[in-house]
Amino acid sequence: MGVNQFNDNSTSHKWLEGLRLVYFLGIGGIGMSALARYFLAQGCKVVGYDKTKTTLTEQLENEGMIIHYQEDINQIPESIKKLEEGTLVVFTPAIPTDNKEFQFFKKKGIRLHKRAEVLGLISQNYFTIAIAGTHGKTTTSSMIAHVLNESGVDCNAFLGGISINFNSNLLLNDKAKIMVVEADEYDRSFLTLSPDIALVTSLDADHLDIYGDKNQMVATYAAFVDKIKPAGTLISKKQQLTHLNKRTDINYLSYSVAESTDFFASKTEIAAGNYIVDINNQTSITKSVKLGFPGIHNVENAIGAFAIADVMGIDKQKIKSALESYQGVKRRFETHIKTKNLVYIDDYAHHPSELAMCIKSVKELYPNKKITGIFQPHLFSRTRDFLEGFAQSLSLLDELILLDIYPARELPITGITSQLIADKATIANKCVVKKEQLLTYLSDKKIEVLLTLGAGDIDVFVQPITELLSKRVKVE
Repeated sequence: MGVNQFNDNSTSHKWLEGLRLVYFLGIGGIGMSALARYFLAQGCKVVGYDKTKTTLTEQLENEGMIIHYQEDINQIPESIKKLEEGTLVVFTPAIPTDNKEFQFFKKKGIRLHKRAEVLGLISQNYFTIAIAGTHGKTTTSSMIAHVLNESGVDCNAFLGGISINFNSNLLLNDKAKIMVVEADEYDRSFLTLSPDIALVTSLDADHLDIYGDKNQMVATYAAFVDKIKPAGTLISKKQQLTHLNKRTDINYLSYSVAESTDFFASKTEIAAGNYIVDINNQTSITKSVKLGFPGIHNVENAIGAFAIADVMGIDKQKIKSALESYQGVKRRFETHIKTKNLVYIDDYAHHPSELAMCIKSVKELYPNKKITGIFQPHLFSRTRDFLEGFAQSLSLLDELILLDIYPARELPITGITSQLIADKATIANKCVVKKEQLLTYLSDKKIEVLLTLGAGDIDVFVQPITELLSKRVKVE
């Protein structure tokens, strides 16, 4: 498949073309904000609510969006309330059903569109590349978007994180016929997509509050594969394809960091903190691809991105060059301090497998250093469902500091606390600290390598921790 052979899939959506005002309920989420930026770029007025003012929502306001932070029906534009033509209301499932604005829309009979539904409709206009899986979606989707962009292939991309290369979670090109989208499995959202190419990174159990058990989750991924367009392509790990290769009208390709598959690393080495890999696609080897980001799991993500680009007919040397200039995603193994005596890394890891991969990568890079991790569990249900896994993964640390569980959309579950993880962790140095006491607790602590980990609001500590530790660097 050559890069000039993509069909223009556009099917005119009059309601999208005629939009002039879009209201977002939960505008501050990473996926919602990308969609908000898209509509702003289309010339729409964008208004929204979120419960918390953050760096991201401030950026959205600076870009021209109107955002309020109290549940206030009076802040909803009158044209939205009157169901006028050219208006749209988008919400995130993370919004509690007792939210005053959510209740207002329901009582008034105003249709609420899920973010995924709107994204699915937009994607119908494009040759769509969808990245799904429990882990690695954001990194892989931002990688392939960067590879396409650097290779001169115009594309749009809706990302689940802030790409450092783009400094945004949204990439837009006026001439784009290709769209890269992170396909979120939460709430079965990815079933709104009909991709031309789909990549599934992993099938580890997650979101059991939605699926009940792993079998149901895997069945939903199989339903996602059913959404791939005829003659399309599924790229996944070999062992996962046994659960997903039920169709005879699409192409299947496998990838791995080490196992001999359709795409794999036939040679891997570390030099000066960077992975240098030879990527083999069975017919040729692209040698000495220097990846400027740590973690063997990210090598695997890079191979997945390489596979997509190769399927699309992009020159392998262009793929290599683009992967080498890829800078990563904010909060994905993001290094804030790196000196001889002190390192501080922030990561979004919030699942036991992600935590284990992150911590192992740090230990690989800093084998003789004491590694201290601050972890904020995300969701009571996830903490309950993966309690043993969290304890096992976090026991890879030399020292564990736990914050209270970040509830997000959930109410507390009786007996489920961060202390449970601490009790089950097998390391000696462990404790639970209140958020408001964290900086004081860290101020006198001897630190060699520090990790902040989690998907909640632990990121609000990144700047103050960086400032706190930077003072020590200056003293050194």
